[in-house]
Amino acid sequence: MLTQQAGIEIPMICGAMYPCSNPELVAAASEGGGIGIMQPVSLTFVHGYDLREGIRYMRSLTDKPIGFNALIEKGSKKYLQRMADWIDIALEEDIRFFVTSLGKPDWVCEKVHAAGGFVYHDVTEMKWAQKGIEGGVDGLVCVNERAGGHAGFKSAQLMHDELNGLGLPLICAGGIGGRQDFVEAIKIGYAGVQMGTRFIATEECDSPEAYKQAIIRAREDDIVRTLRLTGVPISVIRSDKHREQNSWLMAKMLASKRLKHRARFLLNIRSLFRFKKMAKSNKPKHSHYWSAGKSVSGVDTIESATEIMRDFGAALERG
Repeated sequence: MLTQQAGIEIPMICGAMYPCSNPELVAAASEGGGIGIMQPVSLTFVHGYDLREGIRYMRSLTDKPIGFNALIEKGSKKYLQRMADWIDIALEEDIRFFVTSLGKPDWVCEKVHAAGGFVYHDVTEMKWAQKGIEGGVDGLVCVNERAGGHAGFKSAQLMHDELNGLGLPLICAGGIGGRQDFVEAIKIGYAGVQMGTRFIATEECDSPEAYKQAIIRAREDDIVRTLRLTGVPISVIRSDKHREQNSWLMAKMLASKRLKHRARFLLNIRSLFRFKKMAKSNKPKHSHYWSAGKSVSGVDTIESATEIMRDFGAALERG
């Protein structure tokens, strides 16, 4: 189902990553036969592209389908309007596969379905899956406890068992670092997988070399969670400077219904500046800002994203 709806050969998604989804990485993943998902905030604010020109640049690198990630958490009306405008531009540029994160995806589904496209929605448990279905989504990206970024709290097997009866294709997101992980997820019954961490340690990703080497060195028990990057738990590589909690003032803002969205916006802006500083210095001392999932245990080399896609696809054919 995923391959048909996304128009791809290999049931694999290179997940959208803020701030790591540079256009060369997205295009290289799609060129390999799966689909790379562009992250519009990353493309414009981190990598400095006008959205339409950035999409056209990716089109110049591959003629394969690319996808679009829409972060739609309720918050600033100005931000949501900008996201709506970005979605319109993406549709005008013939993007037809969308992944929504946070928020109610009903309005995104309305826009995308009218253009003949498909919408998958990130979920961590049944209640979010049901809200996604109510909004009209076509598939569910099941973010499990081993994922990088905003990870869930349940295993891949348990999430599949709980959501399999909903009648939508399920995508396993989290813990996929090696070929066998991919094959096993498909054997469980998933329609495809989404990988993020593995695609940071690639030739086409323009994240700092020290970040890539940290992923290669890290093992599963090096992955911990922190609230300091976005205000909600996010998986990162442990360092001697790791702290889980925010300052008391930020914690108070995050606990306030009136201020929590502003607090998360401020944390994201701070994280962006820190990432740019990290990229410029390329020193290991910034490793406490490096997000990654438990799939680091299967990442030992820096390879081409295109070749990773093809290699994993071949492994699936072999079974």
